[in-house]
Amino acid sequence: MLIEDCRVLVEPGMKRVDDLIRSRLASDVVLVNQLSNYIIHSGGKRLRPQLVLLAAGAVDYSGEHHIDIAAIIEFIHTATLLHDDVVDASDLRRGRNTANSVWGNDAAVLVGDFLYSRAFEMMVTVDSMRVMEILAGATNRIAEGEVMQLMNVNEPDVSESDYIEVIRAKTARLFEAATRLAGVLAGADHATESALAAYGEHLGTAFQITDDVLDYVSDEGQLGKEVGDDLAEGKPTLPLILAMKLGNESQSDLIREAIAEGGRERIGEVLKVVNDTGALAASTQQAKQEAERAVEALATLPPSAFNDALAVVARYSVERLS
Repeated sequence: MLIEDCRVLVEPGMKRVDDLIRSRLASDVVLVNQLSNYIIHSGGKRLRPQLVLLAAGAVDYSGEHHIDIAAIIEFIHTATLLHDDVVDASDLRRGRNTANSVWGNDAAVLVGDFLYSRAFEMMVTVDSMRVMEILAGATNRIAEGEVMQLMNVNEPDVSESDYIEVIRAKTARLFEAATRLAGVLAGADHATESALAAYGEHLGTAFQITDDVLDYVSDEGQLGKEVGDDLAEGKPTLPLILAMKLGNESQSDLIREAIAEGGRERIGEVLKVVNDTGALAASTQQAKQEAERAVEALATLPPSAFNDALAVVARYSVERLS
């Protein structure tokens, strides 16, 4: 099975999700409509909503609320992107100008708030305290992860465990919620719900590590943002953390200074160090291990095309590095 086959599998459901997203974006405020439509329709692959639908299929859910959950997950994700781009002062995302660079920071933050509030409004219609508990907890944890990342900016002494804690919070937690909720909707037993949650957590972790590696090996056309953004923002991501750990004293000192100073002035030197020390290869291997842990978590689920598709998505998350 190819990644394209996975998308075909959920295509009818995703059309319904897209229709729901469009209808629930509607607002009497013109700027809200303009900005939220711009960001929602900016070329994203809708991976998280697709995961909701695939996981729902894997546990043979026959209801309708997975469509609502998929749209809610996408709204929460989009709100985090709006706020992230303001915090990072980003000008590009997915190869397009960011909303904050077009409309300004104030509008981007406030429309992000609108998307969060609309998501919570939609949660009520699902009429499940368990669903609301999971989504509220995930949203809170994502915010904590973003704050932790902000505290780590220009801090070269961030440990590998600190980094993993941040990405599990700010990225993996929403993946985990997306897949866990399919089990909740289906009334699955604890073991099945936990397996789906573990799959989402490991997939989200693999996905973020892969993104952080791509910041050093990709080009702007592939990445959809400026190469070296993480270094420019002073973010100590895994390739830099491992380069300091694996390199000699002078290599480690160079990386430490680059993180502390931020900017792209030393990007060439940093790229050489992360390659020469094997930090990129080690980071890539860690992403692949997380993807395989995601696949292993699916072993307790009954065999199905949806189960196979979840495994394909997990491995595809790191194939972007090939």
